[in-house]
Amino acid sequence: MPSASLLLRAVRRILPLLPLVCWCIIHGDAARAYSAETAPPKVWRIAYVEGGPFVDYQKILRGVAAGLQRMGLIENGSVPLPEKSEDVSAMWEWLARNAGGTAVRFLPDGFYSADWDTGTRETNRTALLERIRERKDVDMLLAFGTWGGQDFADADIDIPVIVASVTNAVEAGIIPSVEDSGRDNLTAPIEPDRFKHQVMLFHDIFRFKKLGIAYEDTPSGRGSIALNEIESAARELNVELLRCNDTFDVDDPALAATRLKACHARLAEQGADAVYLTYNRGMQPDTIADVLTPLAEAHIPTFSQTGESDVEHGALLSISQTNTEEEGVFNAELMAAIIRGAKPRDLSQIFESSVSLAMNLRMATLIGWNPPLEILAAVDEFYQEMR
Repeated sequence: MPSASLLLRAVRRILPLLPLVCWCIIHGDAARAYSAETAPPKVWRIAYVEGGPFVDYQKILRGVAAGLQRMGLIENGSVPLPEKSEDVSAMWEWLARNAGGTAVRFLPDGFYSADWDTGTRETNRTALLERIRERKDVDMLLAFGTWGGQDFADADIDIPVIVASVTNAVEAGIIPSVEDSGRDNLTAPIEPDRFKHQVMLFHDIFRFKKLGIAYEDTPSGRGSIALNEIESAARELNVELLRCNDTFDVDDPALAATRLKACHARLAEQGADAVYLTYNRGMQPDTIADVLTPLAEAHIPTFSQTGESDVEHGALLSISQTNTEEEGVFNAELMAAIIRGAKPRDLSQIFESSVSLAMNLRMATLIGWNPPLEILAAVDEFYQEMR
């Protein structure tokens, strides 16, 4: 059973718990919050592009809206999260209708999603680039996810581009380094060693010797899960990394789920005493409980890389939604700085989240784990079922 000191070290390893107001992201006067007395001379027209629906995009966008309202850039940022859907389009439509204010406008026809289709991805990229260059009715672009970031990070356009919700923007080739976005019009927030810290926190709780991971062994597959960070954590912890590789980036999520479940069975057979659930097409709300069955039956604890949504549907632990919305607020701070005249490249991209966990008590029961009080004290979100 982990001691309080172990948990404290885990907490310190992730973040020295700075207050939320200390977003040290902006140089000079650009960090000051927007106010009515410093209203920009124009309305900034915002467009949005993504590879496809993803629950984290919803939560980050809600954080963006909340941050913009807090700074006075919009009047209403209380955008509701869709129920039983990962779709972001309804949130964008709501903001276009209801955000208000005179500084920022969410373009009603400015939402572009490829729905995870490569053909639509290219069509959207071509159409949006033409719109930005020819129609010139977009003043700032929010590019969510790896596809969105890769498609517009190096595009020959002169409007600011903010890349959000990428596992690791450096490994994905979106930016050259944590310190520099590489282009004057680009910023891509990044939490250095975010997933390395998750693995180390997971280890502080369970002290595992063999950690299982399933992923697609391609450049894109390795980059999308920040494999370098996971391997680095395993080396430092002297933990054996058990790997199961298959093709998961397929159009049919059910097929990906079948393959992932088989991988989990294989990892259990190989002796994994913990599994780190990386981003995977097979981890859908309606498939997670089944996909995790081999691990639950083997009493193997799990920690989801992608967040609270996986915990809601069956993963044992992850970072709670509080962290995801903080990332959205961070992006809103970047938007405010740009509106005030800052160059995107001059803004610090380093984002640090606070420590808060989500836990599925039903899965804890299934694997026979009775969480100690010091762990429960770090949990912000509890789930009782595997929906």
